[in-house]
Formats: sequence, structure tokens, C-alpha cells
Amino acid sequence: MGAYYGYFIVAGILSVVGMVISQRLKSKFNTYSRIPIRSGLSGQEVAEQMLRYFGITDVKVVEGRGFLTDHYNPATKTVSLSEAVYRGRNIAAAAVAAHECGHAVQHAESYSLLQMRSALVPVVNLSAMAQQWLLIIAFMTLSSIPSIMLITIIAFAVTTLFSFITLPVEFDASRRALVWLDNSGVARGQEYDGAKDALWWAAMTYVTAALSALVMLLYLILQYSGASRD
Repeated sequence: MGAYYGYFIVAGILSVVGMVISQRLKSKFNTYSRIPIRSGLSGQEVAEQMLRYFGITDVKVVEGRGFLTDHYNPATKTVSLSEAVYRGRNIAAAAVAAHECGHAVQHAESYSLLQMRSALVPVVNLSAMAQQWLLIIAFMTLSSIPSIMLITIIAFAVTTLFSFITLPVEFDASRRALVWLDNSGVARGQEYDGAKDALWWAAMTYVTAALSALVMLLYLILQYSGASRD
């Protein structure tokens, strides 16, 4: 069971790093939420303008709940913006709204990596649900039935692949958002710099998640390799 405890140590360290990045993102969001945008547009209006600019008429902008729960759902073609973003008339709201519409633009243009990520969602959901139980069984039977650890590694490999495919998707959505914010005049100068900073920290949460998934996958592979040699 020493390997099992080792897993929790590694997971704990990675969780702390993730929490630090997450807190930094929240701090940035709160900072830029206090800076009004000169265009006076709300997040809802920014999203609707960006969608119109790209000729996207079949995507709805709706108000969601929670904090930083903003997302684009390709299945329902909806841009869901949290209340603070949907109603906010500030740099943070404009940046987040434009970013989520960046995903809608990706969908409309059949961006290959977004399509790949969407196709992986059902498999990833199944792998994620199975991981917790697989881990417990795998570490308990590591010396006697190492093949269960191999199955666990495959499940972790699927979610790790998903995390790394997510990175270029998120960075590309931010790039599209920033280009549009600048070209449209919605955010320029210091407003543009603030939007870029906020989106960079948002991207770092995905980078941290991907690296954490990779480190955990490598740890499991090392444990399996050690058990196989024994």
C-alpha cells in the first residue's frame, strides 16, 4: 500500500498547485471586474456582437449560475455566461464572453481539435467515473494482479489525452477573442491588456490540469513497471 500513499502525496502536491493557480485566476477576475469597459457593453452584448460579426445566428447567449462557470455547449449551441459575466460591463466580463464565443466560432468553422475533444467527451466521462474505483483496486492488487493497474493507466491516459487536446482549443478561443476585441474596438489599450491578462490566467488552469494529469499518469506507469519487474 506504500504506492497508494505515494499516489496521495503526489495528488496532494498537484492539488495545492492547482488551488494556487485557481486563486490567482479569481483574483485577476475580481480585479478586472472592477474596471468598467469604455464601450459600456455587458458580457451578453459583447457575446451577441461577436456572434453577429462572424455570421453565427443559430447560437443563443443565455445566463447561467455560479462563479466562472461560463462555457459553450456545442450540442445545444448555447453560450452560457455566469451572472457576473452576463450582466457585467467590465474588462473581465468582456474577455470571458468573447472567449466563450471563440468556441462558438471554432464550432462554426469545424475546428478539428474542438471536434476531436467533443467526440472524446463520452469516453472521458466513463473513464473519469471508473478511475476512483480502479485506483483502489489497482493498488490493492498491484503485486498479485498488475493487469488491473494497466486498465487504470488506460483510463488515466484517456483523460490525460483529453486535457492536452483541450489546451490548443482554449488558447485558440482566447486568440480569436482578443483579435476580435481589438479589431471591433470593444477593448483596446489597457482594456485589451487586461483582457489578455485575465484570459492568460484562465488558460493556466488548463495547463496545470494537463500537467497534473500527465504527472499522475507517469506515476502510475512507474508503479506498474515496478510491479511487472517484481
